[in-house]
Amino acid sequence: MALKVELKPHERVIIGSCVITNTDQRARLLIDGDNIPILREKDILTPETADTPAKLVYLAVQLMYISPDPQGQHGTYFNLVREIVTAVPSAWTIIEEINNFILNGDFYRALKEARKLIAYEQKLKDHHEQVQAQARAVGTAA
Repeated sequence: MALKVELKPHERVIIGSCVITNTDQRARLLIDGDNIPILREKDILTPETADTPAKLVYLAVQLMYISPDPQGQHGTYFNLVREIVTAVPSAWTIIEEINNFILNGDFYRALKEARKLIAYEQKLKDHHEQVQAQARAVGTAA
């Protein structure tokens, strides 16, 4: 069964090792094939946009997904997750799921789990900022 991908004007998509950019009108693509990596522009991170540890993990998994030799990214990936688990042990359950998908060669699902890691990281950051703001408010009230 073919995968249907609708592209907005000027939206980009990675199919295999090609970057495809849509023209100024909406387009619908029907993609037939097995194990072809496909990433929409909204799901693509670049080294410039991977500005947090969790986003760097996502980028490493993304590179595994689109690479003909995914194992070339394993060292980078495992170094990154080791650092995250050391700093934030509570992230282990999410990382364990990502690891399982990677080890089974299911990089697309590993990417989806890596999105959960990004969301978890943002939740922790938001909580930290909220606690800092409350501490500042208490400090100025005293």
